[in-house]
Amino acid sequence: MFGECHAHIIMDGKNYKEAVSLHRDGIKEEVIRAHFRKWKELGITFVRDGGDALGVSRRAKKLAPEYGIDYRTPVFAIHKKGHYGGIVGYSFSDWKEYVELVRRAKKEEADFIKIMISGIMKFDAFGVLTEEGISREELCWMLHIAHEEGMCVMAHGNGDKTVRAAIEAEVDTLEHGNYLERDTLELLAKSKTIWIPTLAPTGNLLGCGRFPDEQVRQILNRQMNSIRFAFEKGARIGLGSDSGAYRVPHGQGLLDEYEWMKKAVGQENEMALRERLAESEDWIKTEMRQ
Repeated sequence: MFGECHAHIIMDGKNYKEAVSLHRDGIKEEVIRAHFRKWKELGITFVRDGGDALGVSRRAKKLAPEYGIDYRTPVFAIHKKGHYGGIVGYSFSDWKEYVELVRRAKKEEADFIKIMISGIMKFDAFGVLTEEGISREELCWMLHIAHEEGMCVMAHGNGDKTVRAAIEAEVDTLEHGNYLERDTLELLAKSKTIWIPTLAPTGNLLGCGRFPDEQVRQILNRQMNSIRFAFEKGARIGLGSDSGAYRVPHGQGLLDEYEWMKKAVGQENEMALRERLAESEDWIKTEMRQ
């Protein structure tokens, strides 16, 4: 079974606010253990988390060996103050604060640094993000500083302009990456960046009634077409479901992600897809750790 290269153990796939509130007055280990049991039941032995602001993923890293799971975490994500990212980490106002957060993550045994460089999608409006993202200069400095500290970088990013800048700045892994243009996908294919496109958070919304299916399907098809194009160009693509997100349960979410991925590249390319995913996962396992 493939590993889960993008998870949020603090979330439950149902209600983010309620899931987080369980840990507000102290981390609930049994909740963490329940998620680990789900992964173990399905033979998922590698999990890369996206971090949180309450120390849940940090505690999970201590518990993971009991379940035979290789669990990696940035401990918390880092975002520029006033921009998207507060749900999974801490903000900085200036470069001194950013450096302090990077070093704090290292001290707390983060395996890599996670940065937030754009907003998220609006599922009721095709092509629209909650915000376009930080400037090219800021993004480059965030990556440069983290790399200078000897840390690989996982970047949450959407939107062509912001993602293109991240690829050019040699981000290690790109998470989500919706609404990319063809020339950016070609750049991605020529780069060393691994793309984790997370289809399940969109595809699993179909039929739930929370958002118009017409808009959801349009967003999904755009991302699937981008994956097919990037795959054919030789891009490094990894498997991560964003498990914990709405309608993406831990364990099952990864199975769903793989099914969506197969549809994206075509069933006839499944063997090549499996090889590509395995290569990306092996790189993440080897390189994205202190």
